[in-house]
Amino acid sequence: MQETILFPGKVEWSGENPGISLKEDPNGPFTTLASFFRVVLSPHGAGHALVLMQSPHEANPAEGAANWCLTDNEPLARWLVAEYVANFGAFRGIAGLSGLRYRKIDEVQTAGDARSHYSESVRAGDLSVSMAWQGLGEPFCFALAPPQSATGKHYMPSLFIGCESAAVTVNGIRRPGAPIPREVAGHKISTAMLAFSETWLRV
Repeated sequence: MQETILFPGKVEWSGENPGISLKEDPNGPFTTLASFFRVVLSPHGAGHALVLMQSPHEANPAEGAANWCLTDNEPLARWLVAEYVANFGAFRGIAGLSGLRYRKIDEVQTAGDARSHYSESVRAGDLSVSMAWQGLGEPFCFALAPPQSATGKHYMPSLFIGCESAAVTVNGIRRPGAPIPREVAGHKISTAMLAFSETWLRV
């Protein structure tokens, strides 16, 4: 009988964290970053947060290209941004995080079945944002050790699903760009993926 795998450390949060990162030029900077959180357990309770960077490299962009964090639990969202998002590869060191605006979520809707297509939609006042994934691949489960995790301080067991294409739509207007190829745990996916059953354990 195979031994039980028991991860050391303290569980900090658990939930879902699908994301979409888009580029117009595969060799250029990211033009749109979107990271969605559905947290079921954390020091700040449960909740949702969508970090949307329409101008990742600008601290004070124009009103129509603002950088947002839409959430129904602001203490949780601010903690996630400071401790996690700021360490994610595409987000690390970008100017846009310094001017992030927080707004209360009115509604969150999920659609699809995670086998062929999936979407998360958030409405906050007059701002509506949709993240959509198409052409979903085979799910795979893995666990990053602290040296390989984004923070360098956590084990991260998770289930990922890559996709062929993805879109971020803001108030009915599709953001420019497309995901680019990347590799995770030996699997060739892209910078748009579904991340379910994700748990971060601090060591």
